Amino acid sequence: MRVTLLHGFAGDPSAWDGVIGAWASRTTVPDPIALPGHGGGDVLAGWHANLDQIAVSLGSVDAVVGYSFGARVALGLLAARKCSRAVLIGCNPGIDDRDGRKRDDARWADLLRTRGIAAFVDAWEAQPLFATQVRAPAVVREARRARRLALDPEQLARCLEEMGLAAMPDYRGALAAFADRITLVVGADDGKFIGIANALGQPYVAIPDSGHDPTLEQPARLARVIARALD
Repeated sequence: MRVTLLHGFAGDPSAWDGVIGAWASRTTVPDPIALPGHGGGDVLAGWHANLDQIAVSLGSVDAVVGYSFGARVALGLLAARKCSRAVLIGCNPGIDDRDGRKRDDARWADLLRTRGIAAFVDAWEAQPLFATQVRAPAVVREARRARRLALDPEQLARCLEEMGLAAMPDYRGALAAFADRITLVVGADDGKFIGIANALGQPYVAIPDSGHDPTLEQPARLARVIARALD
C-alpha cells in the first residue's frame, strides 16, 4: 500500500520525519511530498488547478494522510476520487465566513510581502493555536523553524490566496459522504479543532498531550493512530 503524507502550511515533507521514524507497518510505504508553494512547484491560479497539479504529481496512491492545510488537500483529493482513503489531522473542511477568512489571509500575505519571511515566521509561530508546541524538544522546534525560514515568501502568500480556506470549496458535505473512508484525528489539547470536529458530528480520534500539530508534539502516537486507521 502506498501512503502519501501531506504537510501543513509553512511546512515541508520533513515535518513527517518523527512519524516515519515511528512507522511500524511493513505493508505500507509512507511517501511525504512537498505541496505547491512549499517546494512542490509554483502555486497556480485557483484551488482546483492546484489540486489537479498535486494529483498528477502523486500518481497512483492508495491513501493520503494530511495535516491541517495538507488535510484539506487530502480531503479534496478524496472528494475528487483521486485516492480511496484519507486520514485527516486537524482538518477544517469548510467555513461560512469566507469574506472574513479572506481578509485574514490577505493580512498574512501582506506581512509576507512587505516584511519578509522572518517576520512572518515570528508572527505565525506566536499564534495561540501553536502554544502547546513548547512541549516538543527544542532541537526539533528549532529545526522546523529553520526550514520555514528557507521558504519563498511570495509563494507562501500566493498559497494563502489560491489555496486558503476562503479559496477552497466547502467540503463538509463531501466529508459526510465519504465518512466510511475517512479517519479524523485531532490533538486532545487543540480546543479550536476539537470544537470543529464536534460540530461536524463525525467520530474522531484525539491524540493525548498534543495541540494542533501531533506531527511535532506526538509523532509516535500519531504513527500508531495512522497505522490503525489504514489497517
